[in-house]
Amino acid sequence: MEGAGHRGRWDIKSPVGTILLLMCMFIPTLTLFQPSEEQRCPIGDYITEKGICCNKCLPGFKLVEMCHAMGQRSNCTTCPDGQYTDELNYSPNCRSCRRCKAAKHEEEVSSCQSNKNTICKCEDGYYKSNIDSETYECLRCSQCRQDEKEKQTCTPDNNTVCQCKENYYRVKDKCEPCKNCTDECKLQCSPPTWTTKAPLPEGGYLIKIIAGVAVMAVILLVLLILITYIVTKRTIKKKLLKPYCQPADVSVDSCERALFHIEEPSDNMTVKAVPQSPVSEQEQYNLPDCVPLEVKIPDLIYTVLDLVPVLQVKQLVRSLGVKDTEIEQAELDHRSCREAHYQMLRVWAERGSRTGGGGRGRMLHSPLLQELLEELRKMHLGRAAEELETKYGIQ
Repeated sequence: MEGAGHRGRWDIKSPVGTILLLMCMFIPTLTLFQPSEEQRCPIGDYITEKGICCNKCLPGFKLVEMCHAMGQRSNCTTCPDGQYTDELNYSPNCRSCRRCKAAKHEEEVSSCQSNKNTICKCEDGYYKSNIDSETYECLRCSQCRQDEKEKQTCTPDNNTVCQCKENYYRVKDKCEPCKNCTDECKLQCSPPTWTTKAPLPEGGYLIKIIAGVAVMAVILLVLLILITYIVTKRTIKKKLLKPYCQPADVSVDSCERALFHIEEPSDNMTVKAVPQSPVSEQEQYNLPDCVPLEVKIPDLIYTVLDLVPVLQVKQLVRSLGVKDTEIEQAELDHRSCREAHYQMLRVWAERGSRTGGGGRGRMLHSPLLQELLEELRKMHLGRAAEELETKYGIQ
């Protein structure tokens, strides 16, 4: 019974399955009999909406009227001036010709014709930079930098191509010298830079060691001579100072002032030791100890010159009674401005000392010092006056 039931169901469905199977077999076969566009129309023609094969217009022409039946030809006409077509077509319109623009650094190579567009190129010194398949712009040719050399000259179609000079390698669009190169970039540098050094001849290392020792010996010898010179100079200076000063009573600096004239230019702080021109050599040897019994003229003058601005010294000595002729004579006798100022103040100090009977002019009496302090204050140099009062214990 079950078998009969199965056979009954199969009998009912079997015609439907057979029909479906036959359709699947014949549909691909039917499509093979339908002609395609290429099979229905000759090469170079196209099929219209009505299913008719019409010929395409040649380059330089545009379509005026398509064909209406099989075997007829389309009506085409030449493109007007300023327009073109450069391929087979069935378009009713031609394309507009390109115009070369001098403002954009273009110049014409060939003019536009009905079957080809205008050909432009970039003028000398510029190259074509493509924006897309049909658009471009002319850019100025690049110049190779100082550490680069030209590999390819700039052309209307391509920019200049630069490469690093010998013994340089490129890092991040910049050429670096090979002497700073690491092992990874040796291949970018020229082979001669990385060739191994020739071995030293036999005994070469010994020669290098001897040469190095000799150089060191010369340097040490120069240093030794320099140190000996400085120490000897200081020793001689101290010995020269001993006859004039008592070490327990006065410093070496104050004694050097009595023996030497110190110039301190504003630009270069150099110390030039020269014998004092205002005091004769004989007077120096007749001087007593550096401890002053009264106010010593040289010491006072140097102190005044240290405290009073250079531009106000002449004004000070004039106010103290020194004549213009004496000022001019001091400037003629001494090239150094400080020496000339010293001589001007000495004229005033010794004249006052002789008037007061001050021991051949080497000691300054108190009235003259008071006069100096008053004049300093009149010139608004009260700070200098206070320094002198402190130094000489004036209340």
